[in-house]
Amino acid sequence: MKNEKLKPNVRELALKHGFSFPSDDELIMIILGSGTKEMPVEFLAKKVSDILEISDDSETVKNLLSIKGMGQSKALAIAAALELGRRKYRYKEAVIKKPSDIIPFIRNYSMSQKEHFLCISLNGANEILKIKVVSIGTVNHTLAHPREIYSDVIKENAAAVIVSHNHPSGNCEPSKEDIITTKTLKNAADILGISFLDHIIFSQNSYFSFMEHDLLKNNSD
Repeated sequence: MKNEKLKPNVRELALKHGFSFPSDDELIMIILGSGTKEMPVEFLAKKVSDILEISDDSETVKNLLSIKGMGQSKALAIAAALELGRRKYRYKEAVIKKPSDIIPFIRNYSMSQKEHFLCISLNGANEILKIKVVSIGTVNHTLAHPREIYSDVIKENAAAVIVSHNHPSGNCEPSKEDIITTKTLKNAADILGISFLDHIIFSQNSYFSFMEHDLLKNNSD
């Protein structure tokens, strides 16, 4: 039995839409190129993705080598790609001046058929500190609780947040639940002393900004 190779549609996705569209797992699949007899490339990529979520930079290669089917060459390729990405395109140095500025950093989630609720924490200069997936929902629904949103934000001493989620349907108009969630999260941020800058709903081709539509007024009325 030959090694399981990368499915052509993953490469085609990147070639057609650019590298901001494939998911993290799919990008890893492209780097790996193939799996092993026992481990198809998509499963190997998922294991790599899980390891990267919990690994410090200094432990990345060691932790990758703990994965069955992960040889030294593949582990080094992943680590090298990560380092090159840090050097060439550091989102932590990106300054968010308007809602559309955040879209390039989260666009890959627009390809998913499930809603991903994201929290983008920023410092006092509106530079991105971290982008975190808080929850993953079904086709058209995800849940976001203030505790889940703000736990890491507080640890990072962030000055401001932007929350965002994709609409797989392609329609970026906020639902009633989206509006209620936004009010809840903004009120919680006000109590914590964190600036709630925006809630952005996005799809592959468009986005909706609560800030641009003047929907972030004081909710104490």
